[in-house]
Amino acid sequence: MIKRKYQYLLESIVNSLEKQQGLFNETALLATRLLSEHLFVDYVGVCLFSVEHDSTYLVGHCDKLAAIDPVRPNPSLCPHYLSELKQHRIVDAIAVHKDTRVQELHECYLRPKGIASTLEVAIRINGHLEGVLFLEHIEAHIWSESELHIAAQVADQLALTLATARAYETDERLSLFLKAIEHSEQVSMVVNLQTDIIEYVNGAHHAMSGIPKQKVIGADVNHLDFFKQSPSEARTVLAEVKRGKKVKGEVQITRLDGTCYWLRYSVKPFTTKRGNDYALVTAEDCSEARQHQTELERLAWRCPLTGLYNRRHFSQQLDNVTQGHLILLDLKGFKRFNDTYGHAKGDLLLIEMARRLSHFASMSKTQLLARVGSDEFALVIDTLDSQYRMNLLINRLYQHLCLPVMIKHELFEVKPALSVVCIETLEQMFAPLTCADIALQYAKNKQGDAIQVFNHALLSAFKETAVIERELQLALKSREFELYYQPLKDLKSNRYIGAEALIRWNHPKRGVLYPGAFIDVAEKSGMINSIGEWVLEAACRQLNLWQRDNINISMHVNVAAQQFFSSNLYDQIWQLVTRYRIKPNTLILEITETELMEDIVYVTHLCKELAELGVGLAIDDFGTGYSSMRYLKQFPISKLKIDRSFISDIGVSHESREIVSAIVAMAYALNISLTAEGVETLEQEDFLSELCCHQAQGFLYSPALREAEFSQFLRTSIGVLNGADPSKAH
Repeated sequence: MIKRKYQYLLESIVNSLEKQQGLFNETALLATRLLSEHLFVDYVGVCLFSVEHDSTYLVGHCDKLAAIDPVRPNPSLCPHYLSELKQHRIVDAIAVHKDTRVQELHECYLRPKGIASTLEVAIRINGHLEGVLFLEHIEAHIWSESELHIAAQVADQLALTLATARAYETDERLSLFLKAIEHSEQVSMVVNLQTDIIEYVNGAHHAMSGIPKQKVIGADVNHLDFFKQSPSEARTVLAEVKRGKKVKGEVQITRLDGTCYWLRYSVKPFTTKRGNDYALVTAEDCSEARQHQTELERLAWRCPLTGLYNRRHFSQQLDNVTQGHLILLDLKGFKRFNDTYGHAKGDLLLIEMARRLSHFASMSKTQLLARVGSDEFALVIDTLDSQYRMNLLINRLYQHLCLPVMIKHELFEVKPALSVVCIETLEQMFAPLTCADIALQYAKNKQGDAIQVFNHALLSAFKETAVIERELQLALKSREFELYYQPLKDLKSNRYIGAEALIRWNHPKRGVLYPGAFIDVAEKSGMINSIGEWVLEAACRQLNLWQRDNINISMHVNVAAQQFFSSNLYDQIWQLVTRYRIKPNTLILEITETELMEDIVYVTHLCKELAELGVGLAIDDFGTGYSSMRYLKQFPISKLKIDRSFISDIGVSHESREIVSAIVAMAYALNISLTAEGVETLEQEDFLSELCCHQAQGFLYSPALREAEFSQFLRTSIGVLNGADPSKAH
């Protein structure tokens, strides 16, 4: 009777729709329900293991007591238990607290659940442990042979169902993969590396090459267009793949109808589980991408206006040139031409220059010609057998370029400037274009024919600049800079009320250097910002010391244009004013009039921000630039400093006296403080005092002094003003 009942249970599972369709989860639920109904058990369940993800999944269970099941442990927590299941298949624990086979389950699962006996049956596929069917009692129970038998058979049916489900899933994935490959626009091909036979190719190959797949599958790879048209490259690719390497490349292929296309391919070797070696070939038509790349290269390497090569391409090609003459051409006054006649005519002028240069290049068999700047062109010509012929050729080019240009029925004069560099005579560390740029600056300033050959004198000047640049970098690190201070005198109170900080370089070999010897190099090399930051720091530190000693004077600091228009000037000033507790209106930044007008909006905003910090702004060398009263009114300017060129000849020049008078009147009208620079005589001071100019600065009072000398100068001047003997001043 029991045997027949168990047979019915098994047949119910075997004949179920769930099992026939490979629905494992549903079959597991059916099996646990039937086992729970026909066997004397409290719990029945099915779990699957995933060692790879270290997880245990409860697929189906039946609980007569409707209790909440604790979760079975993950595989990493019960390796001994899993080993027992895999080796012996059945674990029939009558007393779980004594059975070492389920010891790993006892504390975390069986005891919390109140289980006394458990029957664990492995679900295996081809010897691989996939899961477990478990039957549990809350009381001690001796498992009978019939229970062991039916549980094992049910586990076998579950294993078959799981295998069927996975087979269905694999078939579905394989079918989906094949359909995806067949419908792909990318060519996919499988080649047997032992026989060189093509065993698979998808439909994209026919669409791309025009050859039906039936003629390709089963054929030798040597029948492919790649092997026929590029045999050397194809054999190299095949050999590399057979050595286990992945190969990529592009090749141009011609179809049977004569049309061409570019093929981008990738070949990767792989080995099957049975040890057979194959190659997966993927390929696509990249003709459009190649055309796009060609167009991009044309745009990248060519000037769109003139059609000549651009500076980037020219520079790369020039790196490989070891001999010949480099010629750099610039059109003098081209910016003014554009501003006067418009950019359209300017473009036509450039096109004509490019045409003339192209004609010269073709006549002299020159291949390297480019537009390297807005109005700059460069070419390399072969060195001739004599310097006389070389000079004749260059002069002929210059005269040809100087011919008037007809633009829209109007003749325009052309003023080219040429620099010439003999490439083979250059030292290795100097780039030809750099040398040509240096010579070109000299050519622009020459009278007559504006042609300058780069020579040793120019090279020496260039080297000197390079040396100064390197030494400037060391000077910052070695603290070779020092601030000198020149006093500013109030003409009304006859007291010294300020100091202008002026940088000096204590050069270890050349002695004390003034800014004129190195500032230009610092600006061109970009070091002016670092030097300017040091000057501001040093000036604020000294101002703090003076203020702590109750020396009430203002500090004037020159700021270069690069530093003034940098993005971090405000932050630096804020940090310095805060760190050194600078009193309001005692720190004044000086910038030249011309530099101030470079960006009106930015300057206006920055001036207001600095004013909020209590930092003033003075316009240095006022009168030499082109600022207007409207902008002066717009800026929160603290001071104007009249340029020394107007002060130096006020004794003999009526025009200078009128200009200074006008500046003083304007300053009073705008309520702006005024300082006259370069005062050297009492006559000049008297004239300024009569005009009620506020302050004066110059050699009449003192040159720029070191800090100790300046402090002594202040103490002496205070003593003189108070009627004391200057010789006794401390």
